[in-house]
Amino acid sequence: MRKIYIFDTTLRDGEQSPGVNLNTQEKVEIALQLERLAVDRIEAGFPAASPGDLAAVNAVARAVKNSTIIGLSRSREQDIDAAWEALKDAEDPCLHLFLASSPIHRKYKLRMEKHQVLETAEAAIKYASRYFSKIEFSPEDAGRTELDFLCEVTEMAIRAGATVVNIPDTVGYLTPSEFGNIFKTLKQQVPGIEKIQLSAHCHDDLGMATANALAAVLNGADQIEGTINGIGERAGNTALEEVAMALETRQDFFQAKTGLVLSEIARTSRLVSKLTGMVVPGNKAIVGANAFAHESGIHQDGMLKEKTTYEIISPETIGLKESKLVLGKHSGRHAFREKLVDLGYELNEEGVNAAFAKFKDLADKKKEVTDEDIRALLEEKIVSTPEMFALETIQVSYGNQSVPTATVRIRTLDGQTLDEVAIGNGSVDAIYKAIDKVTKEEVELDDYSIKSVSHGKDALGEVHVVLKQNGLSMKGRGISTDILEASAKAYIHAVNRLIDKRSNQTANRNNVSLI
Repeated sequence: MRKIYIFDTTLRDGEQSPGVNLNTQEKVEIALQLERLAVDRIEAGFPAASPGDLAAVNAVARAVKNSTIIGLSRSREQDIDAAWEALKDAEDPCLHLFLASSPIHRKYKLRMEKHQVLETAEAAIKYASRYFSKIEFSPEDAGRTELDFLCEVTEMAIRAGATVVNIPDTVGYLTPSEFGNIFKTLKQQVPGIEKIQLSAHCHDDLGMATANALAAVLNGADQIEGTINGIGERAGNTALEEVAMALETRQDFFQAKTGLVLSEIARTSRLVSKLTGMVVPGNKAIVGANAFAHESGIHQDGMLKEKTTYEIISPETIGLKESKLVLGKHSGRHAFREKLVDLGYELNEEGVNAAFAKFKDLADKKKEVTDEDIRALLEEKIVSTPEMFALETIQVSYGNQSVPTATVRIRTLDGQTLDEVAIGNGSVDAIYKAIDKVTKEEVELDDYSIKSVSHGKDALGEVHVVLKQNGLSMKGRGISTDILEASAKAYIHAVNRLIDKRSNQTANRNNVSLI
């Protein structure tokens, strides 16, 4: 069975999704989960993009031991130098170089002729070879590049020292037959092609990213690039969980499979969704909430008689488990501990006690606490951002014939408690204006969204906000059975992160001035 290597670019291409802004700690947390998933190669970021991105890539490089860590780089010496600075501490570093090759990019973006593209890329690969023993080269927009020139570019990359050549369908333009033909042609016509691995990087602009990736596998691709949940630029990238499960489920057809620990797929999907704030659609293949849900009576009848009548994948395969244990406010610590084990959480005694206290508090507010509720409590992110402000109490007065009024009590980092009251156009607006009075921060609410973590009228609500301030943009999130409380928590979380980000930038500028 041929192995297909998995190149995960959630931390680079995935983070380029509009509205996504991961801090260093969040990048490391996702990278460590990708390592548990057994991803072969992790693209941690674009080190030359900013000092913050360089530092984040370096943190990932130092934390991950069992996956190749990759940094993206333009075909420029300064980019390559920055990538090496970020990756030099990695157990297994790799550089991902790129340069556009299609006629439209050559003419309008690069303003280069074909020979200039070849010369620039070759020089960059040779320069990178001073630092890196593993180099991947990508002719950007390969999908719209003349096939004969693409063969020429690939031959040059092999000769210059690349170990992987990636073929990106950068704008999601190709059909599966067209994309597959590129790999077939390269395999047949490029001298020395057996010395390297061929990789496929597809975008989903026309909804064919997974199909194109699988067509590449059928025609000789050794590696598939993509993201968890398919996030990324515009319509996103190939969803790696879809490729992995397609190869696993249809081994008879593809005669290839990945080395992923499939039971970690669901947990990885949830983590990426929570930290990016990008909700997974209910009907999303493999990891959507409805992927293993059956409502039709006919389907239910078939499932009760034989699961394979309507399920080609077992939910247990990707790490989902059904439980018959219903938890509520009368449940004891023993039952709660068994539920944690069943859900895959291994906590020490202190962790169990803290989780049990949260559970009991929630159980007093809800008739039934579901598995999703418990996961939300345990996976609610407690980031290292200093809590300059923390919500103590909130009170809202509202009626359809009265002006919404909110009173908040907020605890500061030095232990003071501050009370403020404000009116607004609605309850949430009043809360946010009261918080603004306490924090004295002038911010703009750029985005606000609510989703239900579980089901029912008493479901946990998860609020995501995005705040802007002087060019900075930061997201915040909060969870509660009361959406107004969740809204306040999310807003304060974002304010704290903005203050922390601003402080770090000031410190960086001071350090630069000292140098």
